Amino acid sequence: MTRRGTVLVTGGAGYIGSHCCKALSEAGYLPVCFDNLSTGHRRFVQWGPLLEGDVQDQKRLEALFKAHDFAAVMHFAAVSAVGESVVDPQKYYSNNVSGTLSLLRAMREANCSNLIFSSTGAVYGNAGSDPISETDPKRPVNPYGRSKLMIEEILSDHRDAYGLNSICFRYFNASGADASGAIGEQRDPETHLIPRAMMALQGHLEDFSIFGDDYDTFDGTAVRDYIHVTDLATAHVRAVEMLTAGDQGGIYNLGTSVGYSVKQILAAIFSETGRTMPLIHRPRRAGDPPMLVADPTSARQYMQFKPAHSNLETIIRTAWKWHEKTHAFKGPGEDARWTSAAERTVA
Repeated sequence: MTRRGTVLVTGGAGYIGSHCCKALSEAGYLPVCFDNLSTGHRRFVQWGPLLEGDVQDQKRLEALFKAHDFAAVMHFAAVSAVGESVVDPQKYYSNNVSGTLSLLRAMREANCSNLIFSSTGAVYGNAGSDPISETDPKRPVNPYGRSKLMIEEILSDHRDAYGLNSICFRYFNASGADASGAIGEQRDPETHLIPRAMMALQGHLEDFSIFGDDYDTFDGTAVRDYIHVTDLATAHVRAVEMLTAGDQGGIYNLGTSVGYSVKQILAAIFSETGRTMPLIHRPRRAGDPPMLVADPTSARQYMQFKPAHSNLETIIRTAWKWHEKTHAFKGPGEDARWTSAAERTVA
């Protein structure tokens, strides 16, 4: 396969970044992963080199751009836990906003003008019950969402002032895992519903709870739009192709327009795994809106975005395959440490 160019992937050792690195490689690009490994995983970097560093390190970034001729940059490096952002907002503005400014400065000095930015549906805040379009009001209710919206505005200013072409993707709930089981969703601590529920079923999590059962939704629990991470990766490769062909960019929702409640997700997990557990209900968490569902019409029309893996059955099946392969089931009295399949074989 003829090499189509080199793409810098900040945060490429993380969940979404690693899936995008695989998709880039399969499309003929060389992904160069830049990650400080604070939350990413060295073993997730399988399709190109890993260069360790932090996006707030200006000198490291400048050296990186001098050493490589990047056709585009995918920017995932950020902190992303909604609850944590409420109690420690400085961390979010420092990592997310300041880190992006450092990256943009290095891009300008290297004359690299194509950026794909990982934004979020959290920029919309409490948007109501209808699917959300890109033109709906942006009223984020937590510092995480506000930090992402600030970056979107910074990128708009950089387009006008410096000719930076950028595509901002507002994800809704990234979910699922690579079909091969090679990479998947793993954090410490884990904050997302699907992996937390699966960890609890495997005996690795003792504090699984439903946060809020009194939302103004059909069953009282929060409703979200779940999109498979492989579909996200496909959209990112398409964005590289568009920008390198001269597209000036834009902002697109990436979702399915279908919302599932917490209770519906758990029912699907119990059905797939054949396991169940007692459900503990706790009060709502600060910063959690009752419903976030995307209207992905723009992505469908302008990017030919057609999710192929984002039905709930595929999301749950691939996520469970990853968890079964990666994390041993913990029986009564056993150590709750997560172990990889390779570690279990050695043991």
